[in-house]
Amino acid sequence: MSRQFSYVRSDVTFRSGDSRCAAWLYRPDGVENPPIVVLAHGFAAFRELRLDAYAARFAQAGYAALVFDYRHWGASEGSPRRVLDIAKQHADWDAAIAYVRGLDGVDTGRVVAWGTSFAGGHVLRLAARDRDLAAAIVQVPHVSGPASAFSQSPALVSRLIFAGVRDQVRAWTGRPPYRMAAVGRPGDIAMMTSPGAYEQVERMGDMREELLAENDVAARIALRVPFYSPGRHAADIDVPVLVQLATRDDVTPIDKAQAVARRIPKGEVHTYDCAHFEPYLDPYFDTIIDHQIGFLDRHLGDPR
Repeated sequence: MSRQFSYVRSDVTFRSGDSRCAAWLYRPDGVENPPIVVLAHGFAAFRELRLDAYAARFAQAGYAALVFDYRHWGASEGSPRRVLDIAKQHADWDAAIAYVRGLDGVDTGRVVAWGTSFAGGHVLRLAARDRDLAAAIVQVPHVSGPASAFSQSPALVSRLIFAGVRDQVRAWTGRPPYRMAAVGRPGDIAMMTSPGAYEQVERMGDMREELLAENDVAARIALRVPFYSPGRHAADIDVPVLVQLATRDDVTPIDKAQAVARRIPKGEVHTYDCAHFEPYLDPYFDTIIDHQIGFLDRHLGDPR
């Protein structure tokens, strides 16, 4: 990367529905009206799990960035905590995009949506609906509900569904959520149990106990994931999209993701020999983010 700007990060909030979402706003120094990249995390995750690393690199390359937590997660409002509501997350994306389009000092005609894993699916859906986006980046995106939900053993899938029903009944009767681990080790009862996944998430959280303590989610989401297939919107996207896939991904299976990527009219696909959680980490991160910045430079122009 030839340019290296300093930047300022500010804590900001924006309203979504009846709550406020917490966000970090990155502004590169000395760049007049830079494009802005809007980032949010994947399944049951929040900003501190390495999204700051991506946003910092974008800012150093001359791009503004907004990194936000969904309602019910991280520093954002919303009760009960750690409930993953797909419709609410869609609304949070709409609110985040509306917020940056109202900012002074950024180029509101060059807004980019960036999503990873589950949020990659959200961004595919958003890009098909919001014709004013300049581009989109999706990293190891969730594209097919059945492919992701049934990639685990039948015994685990059955236990997840049972837990989901239990939690849904509690929600209907006004009781606190029944929770389950979001990421676990093979053999655990968790939504994601790929070999090495838990240890990689530990690295993403820099082994901080306060972050690892929030590794749970209201189990009702297990009933909804099988029906969420945002890849079906791929052919409707008319902006450039960078799709980054992991060849050893058994959370969002690569064969389905490749099929979806081929249907994006202006899609650009890169594959990496890594697992689902490894793009966030060394030794893969530098290559992943350099490809993202190169993609932005080609399609948005030099932000200076």
